[in-house]
Amino acid sequence: MFSIDHLGIAVRSLAQARIFYEKLGIHVMPEETVAQEKVRLAMVPLGESRIELLEPLSEESPIAKFLAKRGEGLHHVSLRVDNLASTVEELKKSGVRLVNEQIQVGAGGHLYVFVHPSSAGGVLLELCEEQPKGV
Repeated sequence: MFSIDHLGIAVRSLAQARIFYEKLGIHVMPEETVAQEKVRLAMVPLGESRIELLEPLSEESPIAKFLAKRGEGLHHVSLRVDNLASTVEELKKSGVRLVNEQIQVGAGGHLYVFVHPSSAGGVLLELCEEQPKGV
């Protein structure tokens, strides 16, 4: 089963973005760092899904490059899947282009992989799965 896990929004300042959502009366989760992506982030829970606010930690960060090229805004859409490993294998077999070939561990311990926009209708698509307990 698939559902929207979160919408990733690139921001220049996590602190400023946080203030906006808090003005709306929405609780913003504590910040996390995902070192391999060179980002600091905060999740904004909204019912069954979330908004992920993404601030670059360095100029080499994919988020920094996105901000330089396009400015702040929607960076990616993330879908929650039941079995990420199986889904990734099926996509590879069918010739879908992935940004990262290996499944990574990201915010909150979730497993993820990105599908290249060229294979997903021009949208950077993240597929994620909550890591099984005890792993």
